Amino acid sequence: MLKLEGQVARAGEPTLITSVQRAFRLMEAVSEQPGGTTAKYLARRTGIALPTTYHLLRTLVHEGYLEKLDDGAFIIGAQVVGLHFAAQGQGLRSRVRAVMATLREDLNAAIYLARYRDGEVEVAEIVDSPRTPRVETWADFRQAAHATAIGKCLLSGLSRAERADHLGRYPPADLTPRTITRIRDLINGPLRPVVTDSEEYSLGTACLAAPVSGADEPVTLAISFPARKLAATKTYAAPLRSAAGEVSRILALAGAFPTAG
Repeated sequence: MLKLEGQVARAGEPTLITSVQRAFRLMEAVSEQPGGTTAKYLARRTGIALPTTYHLLRTLVHEGYLEKLDDGAFIIGAQVVGLHFAAQGQGLRSRVRAVMATLREDLNAAIYLARYRDGEVEVAEIVDSPRTPRVETWADFRQAAHATAIGKCLLSGLSRAERADHLGRYPPADLTPRTITRIRDLINGPLRPVVTDSEEYSLGTACLAAPVSGADEPVTLAISFPARKLAATKTYAAPLRSAAGEVSRILALAGAFPTAG
């Protein structure tokens, strides 16, 4: 056994910091008492010596993980609340990315999650790999909504007036010979369960996008792949819509949108 100050380690086992373990035990004990509790109770509850308990409690209060009330009781501090919200957000992002990673492997394509926020197209998550690289963004997606499956799917979630406003701010430009730039077609285009971009943004690349519900703003799940595989879109569409439905359920239950760290 190797003994270091504040550390205990056995061969083949991770080195553990005893003081950190004790601090966590104190926080857990405090969380069990909604009205707060005293240092003496915490020492008895955790088996930690009272002088050590006082020292750890002072440190935890200083760092904001605990708060000491006027009557001497300790309660959970604001720093823990912040960690709780951060953990919820990270957990949401992890669940969504897991769906995207499965879809990437199933379809052998790069996967995108995007939303229309504050009048702009925002690509929030991309799950790709060396075998399934993302589209090279040579033109800003915010200015190319008319030419991407992502953008057109998001615009379809807006009213006609909102689409007209967006296209007024970002007039459609020819990005490739196949780009659709007729504003009337873009504003009044029919709603489809899956939106296609066939080399409209980048020659040699095709994209499919499906709407995602469960959020307060238009959201879409999309894939990109070599345009030569476009004939297989019927095969791609069903898994894409299924994954979009799964993400919709995750967002609806969470009541939030995943944010990158």
